[in-house]
Parts: sequence; structure tokens; C-alpha cells
Amino acid sequence: MKKLEYDVVILGGGAAGMGAVRGALSQKVSVLLIEREASTGGVLNQCIHNGFGVQVFKRELTGPEYHEMYLEKLEGFDAMYETTVLDIDSENGILKAISTDGVYEIKYGALVLATGARERPFEALRIPGSRPSGIFTAGLAQHFVNLENHLPGRKAVIIGSGDIGLIMARRLTLEGVEIEGVYEIMPYQGGLTRNVVQCLKDFNIPLYLSTSVVRVHGRERLKGITVAKFANGKPVDGTERFINCDTLIASVGLISENDLVEKNIEISSDGGAVVDDLMRTNVDNIFAAGNNICIHDLVDFVTVEGEMAGRNAARVAKNEKMAKRIGIFKKGKGIRIISVHYTTASDPFKMYVRVDHPMNVCTLRMNDTNLKTVLNAKPSEMIELTFDPSKHNLKGNLVLSATEVKR
Repeated sequence: MKKLEYDVVILGGGAAGMGAVRGALSQKVSVLLIEREASTGGVLNQCIHNGFGVQVFKRELTGPEYHEMYLEKLEGFDAMYETTVLDIDSENGILKAISTDGVYEIKYGALVLATGARERPFEALRIPGSRPSGIFTAGLAQHFVNLENHLPGRKAVIIGSGDIGLIMARRLTLEGVEIEGVYEIMPYQGGLTRNVVQCLKDFNIPLYLSTSVVRVHGRERLKGITVAKFANGKPVDGTERFINCDTLIASVGLISENDLVEKNIEISSDGGAVVDDLMRTNVDNIFAAGNNICIHDLVDFVTVEGEMAGRNAARVAKNEKMAKRIGIFKKGKGIRIISVHYTTASDPFKMYVRVDHPMNVCTLRMNDTNLKTVLNAKPSEMIELTFDPSKHNLKGNLVLSATEVKR
């Protein structure tokens, strides 16, 4: 077994991981990046559409362009590619990993978790019927089309209206695939409004709300599906409709990738790593950033979080004294997701929240303090909040709520 030692070790080479590398390097420490793929970039490499980089680079880029431009900012770090972490001993600051050239034991001063998220599989929906070929997650279909130049089929239906599914509706249409429609079980869209407009409306692809797949047909290859209207989470009798298709693409959400560390750190009820405003977990020398905390809308948000996590991890590795937590954020009425759970109130910081249902006008509050009024708040779109400790009482229980304003 080969032994290594670094000040900061970063798991994951996507947007959060690259941000963490940059943040750690700014503190003049030794940095090791561990990535299971053959290169950095993560999902950016297959996202050939634009919409990235508006905040970080002040210009609109494709995923590969964003990756390459950010990678140019990084130098002076070590990396292990095609490497899988086997175990983390958080008490002793040691992890074990296996690479193409053997097993490693790596000692770290601080660890940054930038492991991202994985797609929720179609099987999780428990839809009756067979499981023939022709059923894909949206990300897998994207990988086939954009990186391997393969079409998944000729006539497709998309279940779920997450952003990747919306983007693939457009992408497949451009490649000549007929998209019969996008079916969303909720009464509202699951992706960003701009993607509904640019990917569906601009290409005359219908979006059916409160409607989903209730049966899959076919043995070796998908022959079709049956959809139905839904009310109160159940299909409505008499609304079933058969659709002839050879491809079904599932865009039904992402799951934060924390299986490796769930025994080491506190995990929220949503499955994300629980962090404070320093991006620090409940273990003092373990930090997290990006989609393994909660699912973000923009890669720019993920990168900025990564930079903060890497910078603060490096400070811990140098034995700098870090602020203690003095307040805890809790989800109140109308809030589904929060990105920061604790605060040290040491410096101004940003956090992101999602409401739990659409609101035309909503007021965000912390305890009895109004924070922000938001127009057209949707569960699919993150709301950014900025906290300045000098302007807020950030001690004790801090309950965030979203209340719809009646007009």
C-alpha cells in the first residue's frame, strides 16, 4: 500500500471540486484532487449547451468552455484520476483509495467533499410494466448523444420536467428525434423557466402538467407507454392514454452523492451534507460544497461554494482558529430546501433556499424579520439570500419561512 500526505484532499473534480482546488491553492497549501473519471469537469463535459459562467466569467459559455476556462486558473496541485475512494477514517484524517496503479493510504489535514449528485433512476418510480431497452435517464441520454454520438431512439417521451430533461428535449429534436411530449406529475414545472421557454416552447414541444406514466409496454424494446392525469398523487380513472414510442427518458430529480461519508458527517433529511456558512460539516476538518449539499440551479453557485470550502479547509489544515457556530437555520412554512444549516456569523455569507410550492408574490422571513420579496417564486428556482452579521441577529434558532402575499 502506497502512503501519501497532503494538507488538503478534495474528492470530486467537477465544478465544486475545481473551485475547492482554487480556494485551497490561494492559501499556499499542498492539494490533492481525487477524481473517479479520467479528467476534471464532471457533467460539464457533456453539457454542450450554453448558459454557464454568467456570474463567474460574466459571459455565457457552454459546459466544456466553462471547464476549460476555469481549469486555466488552476496550477500547482496534484491529481489522481480514475481513482475510487474506498473508506474515510475521519477520526485519524486518513482515507484509502484504489487507482489503476494500486491502493493508497492518504493522510489529510482537511478534506473537501465535492462529490456532486447522481440521477434518480426510473426504477425508483415503481411504474408497472416490463423493463425493456429504450429507457434512459436524461443524463445518460445526454452522454450518449453529446459524447458518443449515438441516438437513443427515434420517437421519445420525457417523464419529469427537470432541467436536464428539458434540455434533452431540445437536443434530441435538433438531432431529428420526435419528442411526443414532456410529462410532469406535479402541477408545476420542475426546471428553470428559461429552459421551459427555450427548450420546449421555442420548439413546439408540449409540457403536460399533473400527468405521468402509469405503465410501460414492450418486451425486448420499448413499444409504448400509457400516461394518465394525476390528482392528489394518484392517477385519475378514465384519463389513460397510450403513446407509441421507442424511447422513454426520465428526468425525475437528482440525489446528493453522500453514500461514502454518511457514517462520518451529519446528513440532512433531504440527503445533503449539513454545513455552516464556512462550508464546514460537523467534523471540523471536513468541508462540503455543491450538489452534495443540495441541488443547485447554476454551476456558478457551485463553483463559488467550492472556492469557499477549499479556502477554509486550507485554513484548518494550517491550524488556524475557526469561528464556532452560534445559530442554526431551520426550515419553516413554505421552505423546502436550505443550503446552509448553521452560522458562525463571522463574515457576510450567501445561502440558497427553495420554496415548496409556486407563489406569485412571496415574502421571505427569518423569525420576525422580512428578508426579501420575490415575484413568481418556484420550487425549481433557487432564491439567493445574503446575510450580513452586522445587520441581523444570527444567534439561536433562525427559522426561515416563505409566505405568499395575497393581492
